[in-house]
Amino acid sequence: MSDHVIISHRQVVPLLKAHQEGRHVVATSLDLGISEVEVVIESDHAVLGPGITLSVEMMEEIGRDRNACFLVNSGKARKIQTFSEHTNLFYSLLPTNSAPTLMISGIPMHRIKDTNPWLDSQSKVQALGRISGRVLDTCTGLGYTAILAARQAASVITVEVDPVVLELARLNPWSKELFSDPKIRQIVGSTVEEIGDFGNDMFSYIIHDPPTIGLAGDLYSGGFYRELHRVLRPRGRLFHYTGDPGSKLGRNTARGVARRLREVGFAKVQPKDEAFGLVAYRGA
Repeated sequence: MSDHVIISHRQVVPLLKAHQEGRHVVATSLDLGISEVEVVIESDHAVLGPGITLSVEMMEEIGRDRNACFLVNSGKARKIQTFSEHTNLFYSLLPTNSAPTLMISGIPMHRIKDTNPWLDSQSKVQALGRISGRVLDTCTGLGYTAILAARQAASVITVEVDPVVLELARLNPWSKELFSDPKIRQIVGSTVEEIGDFGNDMFSYIIHDPPTIGLAGDLYSGGFYRELHRVLRPRGRLFHYTGDPGSKLGRNTARGVARRLREVGFAKVQPKDEAFGLVAYRGA
């Protein structure tokens, strides 16, 4: 049994309602919606597990915060958030009706409007069609695309520039397979630098889901795209997230990305609006 649980306002609200109504047992989730358990409600606290309690006062505090996930242990609760001296960025977990998303300095790294981070990640993987062989996931984040790709592929190599992000992923119940699936190999470092160590034609598929161009312009450069083309096998496919095709920024980003991909040798580039990106094909 873990010595902590991860919850948000979504899981605390049923506990507060039960306490107000005088009920002593209520079902909720202690892993951000993956599973459901029964929780005992006492007069001034809830018992979340052996040695893990949460006072009514703390539950009310969590219930008021719609933008944070909390780690609860030893009778205390703290927001899952941190500042990285490596990148000078602030990271946190934002709860949703499904898996949480990673926030980087207030910007969500998954789509959350009319969808959720898990479905968003599924759409990116599905844009590539049926996956097999070895996959490169250029930006690990919380690991959702790596996890979903590994359920089909022979193996996945995933690269994350900031070790602080992986610390948050370790706390996130939805990221568990990132650390337990033997088919997933993690590399901590800059993809721009690490890709030089990969052999020619090494990957059957590449998932490139970078932060915005303002945060990571080098991941949108022609030089980096040339390396993606080199490590992708002939007839291999690349998915590249570009943003909302209905927005001016998304359209402009997609046009620039498509042009640079063609310039470095990709034979065909097709929009995948349902995944907010495009798929590029390497020729034979």
